[in-house]
Amino acid sequence: MSQLTEIVSYSPATGHEVGRYPNTTPETINELVARASAASIQWRALGFRGRKKILRAWAHYISEHIDELAAIVAQETGKPLSDATLEAVIAVDHLSWAARNAGRYLRNSHRAPGMLMANMSTHVEYQPLGVVGVIGPWNYPVFTPMGSIAYALAAGNAVVFKPSEYTPGVGYWLGESFNKIAPEANVFFVATGGPETGAALTKSAVNKIAFTGSSATGKKIAASCAENLTPVLMECGGTDPAIIDRDCDIDKAADAVLWAAMANAGQTCVGIERVYVHQDVAAQFTEKISQLASELVVGRDYGAATMPKQLAVIDSHIKDAARLGAEFIVGSADSVQPPYVLPTIMTDVPEESLANSEETFGPTLTIRSVATMGEAIALANASKYGLAASVWSKRQGKTIARQLQCGMVSVNSVLAFTATPTMPFGGVKQSGYGRIHGPEGLREFTYTRAVVALRFKIPLIFTTFKRTAKTDSFIKRLIQLLNR
Repeated sequence: MSQLTEIVSYSPATGHEVGRYPNTTPETINELVARASAASIQWRALGFRGRKKILRAWAHYISEHIDELAAIVAQETGKPLSDATLEAVIAVDHLSWAARNAGRYLRNSHRAPGMLMANMSTHVEYQPLGVVGVIGPWNYPVFTPMGSIAYALAAGNAVVFKPSEYTPGVGYWLGESFNKIAPEANVFFVATGGPETGAALTKSAVNKIAFTGSSATGKKIAASCAENLTPVLMECGGTDPAIIDRDCDIDKAADAVLWAAMANAGQTCVGIERVYVHQDVAAQFTEKISQLASELVVGRDYGAATMPKQLAVIDSHIKDAARLGAEFIVGSADSVQPPYVLPTIMTDVPEESLANSEETFGPTLTIRSVATMGEAIALANASKYGLAASVWSKRQGKTIARQLQCGMVSVNSVLAFTATPTMPFGGVKQSGYGRIHGPEGLREFTYTRAVVALRFKIPLIFTTFKRTAKTDSFIKRLIQLLNR
């Protein structure tokens, strides 16, 4: 069966076609990777200052045309224009930070040689990998892939970007905007297409794959990359918890947790899906968040589900919770009303339910009362995922946060790490591995090289077959002296 030559982008809110884009073939993927590999040599030679100039010009262009980009994001994802604009703004901030700081965090790092090698000069270099393949998601089609694209380019790599087949127009716009700034660079290519295009990218000659998506798809990507030992950065899903202590500001916690759970129709990998609240304030918190949730209007406060088949997943999780005895505080077992999902808050939901044990990726929330913060921590950590969390406590916030098995925690806030370019972003367990953003995100797209060079000669040489017994004795006495 021949591969379709085009993919069609639709508005999830209306179902109307919004654009057609090439369905990039495996042959074309290989051509793009080869072109990117060749051009990466010159890109690397530009140095940090040369790349910074181009990347900052790109950031300026995007910021000047942010309304144009946001309109495409809103059209293809179904999210409100305000949310699409905010996403683009944060992405530009990350791009600008990576451009400005790559030289600072990737410069040569000198190391102490130690007594045994005191006559040597020692340092570590951070070298670009070559070509990075980025496979982006549909829920945040600018912000999320930019966390890999910007940092990989700033580190000296070329990038081949495969956007989600649900948001190809966003990826196409990013590629066109870069080419307007650096038309001859040939270091940023966008390959629109379906799953076959992404699979071809994982099997190509890229030097690393940066993937964002579900854990199930991530496992397939990792397996494909393993055939060539291609390293992979995995940013996968989660069932992120919020922990509410009895001394927190209930009104602020309820408002923030609701937003983290329902914004973008709940289609946020670091969005909150589970809440563990101290029994002393459980009734107060539940009443407040339920009141706020009942005021939300779908189509205004958040949009339609971007990926139609996700509606079936959300529906199965809600109905599974209902079957297991969940009480619906907001919404019902029939909250899924295509293309929207009504705000849904449930209590008395067993931990083994799909809503608690698997990623729902919809505007749903489960609330459980706990006797102690120790119980809350244990329940939060019981998940097979470990992406992010939110902790609300005036006195014990950081103490609680340190005990959570996840890559990111916001204390008395939600999702604060996403808009902080200096902070690494990523998870543990089945939420993935590797980091984007911050110094760690820059180094993620490099390999370290140790360089040891002779500074001056010494009479004792032990890297030779002519090493004497006297040399061996001296080395032994020296190491004994140093380790008394």
